[in-house]
Amino acid sequence: MLLCIDVGNTHTQFGVYEKEKLRNDYRVASEVVRTEDEIGIVVLSLLEHDGIKARKIEGVGISSVVPSLTGILERMSQKYFGCDPMLVTSDLDLGMVVAYDEPRAVGSDRICTAVAGYRKYGGPLIILDFGTATTFDVISADGVYLGGAIAPGLETAAADLQRRAAKLPKIELRFPDEVIGKTTVRSMQSGIMFGAVDAMEGIVRRIKASLGADAKVVATGGYAKIISAQTQIIDYIEPALVLEGIRLVYEKNHRKVTSRRR
Repeated sequence: MLLCIDVGNTHTQFGVYEKEKLRNDYRVASEVVRTEDEIGIVVLSLLEHDGIKARKIEGVGISSVVPSLTGILERMSQKYFGCDPMLVTSDLDLGMVVAYDEPRAVGSDRICTAVAGYRKYGGPLIILDFGTATTFDVISADGVYLGGAIAPGLETAAADLQRRAAKLPKIELRFPDEVIGKTTVRSMQSGIMFGAVDAMEGIVRRIKASLGADAKVVATGGYAKIISAQTQIIDYIEPALVLEGIRLVYEKNHRKVTSRRR
């Protein structure tokens, strides 16, 4: 079994793969105050709850956009699973050219979604990841990562608006029944939620125009389902796309390391 860890700014997702099948996945808060022992105990408890023994984990792959948590998870992997984890970076063999001015500046989560998305759907492809930030990643027809766009995510936009405007309350992030809000809360929900959909659709249209071709659109991340229900522009929803990308990158590079050892 392979333990894949997707460390985001808000949540960390753990996924356990048995060969190519995602057996279970779990989501916890990305708290930088935790130690490797605290995280290790949480992970072991989650695995034990589903009848998965720690000794069954033969490898660990990590995609992290939170540097302060990366080292903690490395030590956790060594201590509780007895292995040095693979950290996803553009320096690994991805099976994909990263046509970014500075390839190392591309977030590992964006690399993972690109690898997994292209493997499953081919190209040209646009991948939308609705998390702390909303990212747009573009892969060409022949599998080259072209770059993309980064915008504030729903929670980021709502928190910033509430913080900067003294009289505006904290709101639940859901779509109101109608676009014309009759209360402050529903007005904020309308502006943030419908605004995010319209902005997303506009950027996708611009990307397709820049490509000079139509492209499949895949959504992932915590808000993918709720956004997808309000638009026709998204073709597929893949909640575990980062985890799948970690698995694919791990297997490709693990095989090469094993081959060299032989």
